[in-house]
Amino acid sequence: MRIDIITVLPEILEGPLNYSIVKKAVDKGIAEIVVHDLREYGLGKHKQVDDYPYGGEAGMVIMIEPVFNLINALKSEREYDLVLYTSPDGKKWDQKKANRISTLNNIIILCGHYKGIDQRIRENLIDEEYSIGDFVLTGGELPAALMCDSIVRLLPGAIGDEQSALSDSFQDGLLAPPVYTRPADFNGWQVPEILLSGHAANINKWKEEQSIDRTEKLRPDLLDDIE
Repeated sequence: MRIDIITVLPEILEGPLNYSIVKKAVDKGIAEIVVHDLREYGLGKHKQVDDYPYGGEAGMVIMIEPVFNLINALKSEREYDLVLYTSPDGKKWDQKKANRISTLNNIIILCGHYKGIDQRIRENLIDEEYSIGDFVLTGGELPAALMCDSIVRLLPGAIGDEQSALSDSFQDGLLAPPVYTRPADFNGWQVPEILLSGHAANINKWKEEQSIDRTEKLRPDLLDDIE
């Protein structure tokens, strides 16, 4: 899978994309992530990518021409399944969307910045828009990194034990059950006996009950989606 990220601040993505599972997947050739500095397609000798908004509002707006030119350049090299845009007013990013997009071949993620992007970009160049929550960040770089991580870890071979990703929270619409490891007794704090029993059927039943119970207490809204 190839992910092309368009940003005016590529430096922000250097850390999140160069560690842990994402870096391992890239090193293995499972994923290819390419970060593009929009300023390389900026206009004039100053490589301008933003301008004042029509109508007199405060802030700066990403211009359509640099984005159009860069996306066109990428599309001239390969076919893309989707062009995504990170925006606080987009649809909420969740596990189902990560699962779906992880099955694609090539995607572009455009990071929002400043006051936003020219509306014509959204209307003519973007396929889907996503938000990671009801709050505003300085730019879309961190959401883009988050989306990449959630997508790449699902790719076959990205995680050593692929079953681990399938048992994560939200994969079945529920929160994951609590997990424990050694020692079984620490300061009198005990691991539940059922997990030490070796009885697979009973353990699986306990995990399912715990998932439902935790979801009811912490994220009851998820149960509405299941129903």
